[in-house]
Amino acid sequence: MSVDTRTMTLADAVRPRSKSLLWDAVLVVAFGTLMGLVAQISIPLPFTPVPITGQTFGVLLTGAVLGRRRAFTAMLVYLAEGLVGLPVFALGRSGPAVFLAPTGGYLLSFPFAAFAVGFLAERAFDRTFWRAVVAMVVGDVIIFAIGLPWLGHFVGIDKAVPLGLTPFIPGEIVKLLVAAAVLPSAWALVRRTMPTTFRDGGPGGTR
Repeated sequence: MSVDTRTMTLADAVRPRSKSLLWDAVLVVAFGTLMGLVAQISIPLPFTPVPITGQTFGVLLTGAVLGRRRAFTAMLVYLAEGLVGLPVFALGRSGPAVFLAPTGGYLLSFPFAAFAVGFLAERAFDRTFWRAVVAMVVGDVIIFAIGLPWLGHFVGIDKAVPLGLTPFIPGEIVKLLVAAAVLPSAWALVRRTMPTTFRDGGPGGTR
């Protein structure tokens, strides 16, 4: 029996009949924990308090895979883990002081960016490369829209862009392109391995 997958995320497509709270909880905790791992891909830069990290990649991918509600909750789980002292933030940092530091705005943006990407993924923006790029760009814009003013409070608003955005543009482009490429490929794999899940005219870039 096939189901209408046009509003599904990848997490739903893998187990389309599993709508239990337990399944959702497993996904939320798993992706919240995954964020703590990708955050350790961290490169400090001597001229700015903002390091290069894998966090934005994790945020964008979480939103696309889980959808808006679960992704938002997964980011809250991640932030809560760091708040209580687990070393899940960039460079192994943790605790309330991190939220009050120059990079605190970026952290606080993660739930909202993941929600936005998830919202678009639920509208099939994750099915083709260029639509996925749009979703990733929206997520990145939200991260920097919140993170830069917060950073500016510490370094001066005139220095926020050169210290908190410009050095990271090349890396962000690479990360969003990788994420945008992974998503349609994952959907293609799901369609090949689970053909009975899909109706004619369902997902796969037809919308």
